[in-house]
Amino acid sequence: MKRSTTKFALFGNVFQPEKSSALSLVIQTLKSKSAFIAMEESFYQFIKQNISLPFEPDEIIHNREFTANFAVSLGGDGTFLKTAEFVGDKKIPIIGINTGRLGFLSDITPDETEAVLSGISHGKYTIEKRSVLHVISDKDILDIYPYALNEVALLKHDNSSMIGIETHVDNHYLNTYQSDGIIVCTPTGSTGYSLSNGGPIIAPSSNSIAITAVAPHSLNIRPVLLNDDCTINFRIHSRNHNFLLSIDGRSLSLPDDTPITIRKASYFIYIVRKYGSDYYDTLRNKLMWGIDKRL
Repeated sequence: MKRSTTKFALFGNVFQPEKSSALSLVIQTLKSKSAFIAMEESFYQFIKQNISLPFEPDEIIHNREFTANFAVSLGGDGTFLKTAEFVGDKKIPIIGINTGRLGFLSDITPDETEAVLSGISHGKYTIEKRSVLHVISDKDILDIYPYALNEVALLKHDNSSMIGIETHVDNHYLNTYQSDGIIVCTPTGSTGYSLSNGGPIIAPSSNSIAITAVAPHSLNIRPVLLNDDCTINFRIHSRNHNFLLSIDGRSLSLPDDTPITIRKASYFIYIVRKYGSDYYDTLRNKLMWGIDKRL
């Protein structure tokens, strides 16, 4: 059989071996299409040590400097976010196969894997474009990846009192939040940490971002929806003189004199959807709207 020119880069959960159960099916399906298969190094080493799989990839991915036609994320939404970090601004569409729990981003079930990958080989898929946040500071915080597909959170430390977060939008003073923290989320991240704190669900095409407070001191504090072309600046005031910066779960402790700026990144992340499915199908299914558990 003639070798396909389509290259798939595989990324996966490296903590729970049982969540890699769909890998053999993915590999079997891709090999039947004569696809070129690359695998991220830490995932490859995890598989070799924990799962008996008689397979060697065509290429090992050692860092973010790689190319592919598609990236495949095997795991939950956390694995998907890690895959998005590797993909960055490469415009490589990501296929999310959910071996985790809820899975808003990784919404393809293991049972659907073969049909979806076969459909992709015949061009039967759709792609959604998702915005990304960029975290900027005049201090050196760039030892963590400064881009977020889901959210950026400014939080108090576990053992500290609430913090004050002075917030400006496009150089206009908005508020000083007295709270355990705030979350700035994209539409993609609106169904995550922000939602659990009372934030709105935002459609991906709405060109919006939301600011949601975490356990605010005042009951009249509500989420704020903003155009995603704005620039948001923060100054933190803390009795402990530090705070926690979390970018899609990558956390860093910073002194409270560290200014933080958040704006929309210059690139998008592209998500592969099952043929005939869309964001609203995922939203309805994952939140079980219309399902009466009493029946």
